[in-house]
Amino acid sequence: MKRAIFPGSFDPITLGHFDIIERGVTLFDELIIAIGVNADKKYMFSLEERKKFIEDCFGHNPKIKVVTYKGLTVDFCQKNNVDFILRGLRNPADFEFEKAIAHTNRDLAPIETVFLLTAASTSYISSSIVRDVIRNNGDYTKLVPKPVRVK
Repeated sequence: MKRAIFPGSFDPITLGHFDIIERGVTLFDELIIAIGVNADKKYMFSLEERKKFIEDCFGHNPKIKVVTYKGLTVDFCQKNNVDFILRGLRNPADFEFEKAIAHTNRDLAPIETVFLLTAASTSYISSSIVRDVIRNNGDYTKLVPKPVRVK
């Protein structure tokens, strides 16, 4: 069984994340969307809200599971028999950052990272941009899936 994890903070999930998940799930038997918990990070949305947003987006798909985790992603992978990490790339800066993480992860454990390019229509979207638009009372609804639009 090919299992992959798509890790992130998803604060909040964006249409870019949604696109990667929709396309990524076709590559694996199971895709675990794993919301990482970082005690040093200040989130706009609670862990429960972020998890519910994702579950509301993908709860209909039996190949997708939503979990939360703490610690290293590769440790989660090893404890849960996950062989692949799925990551989305928006631009060259993402690639350089993600490449360094992928090399580190492979040094730590026999985990392969699979990269998907974001769709051109969502390549400019990031969670930090969405949070900024929300904080400034802008129209963020074009940037996020429907379940997030209730905020």
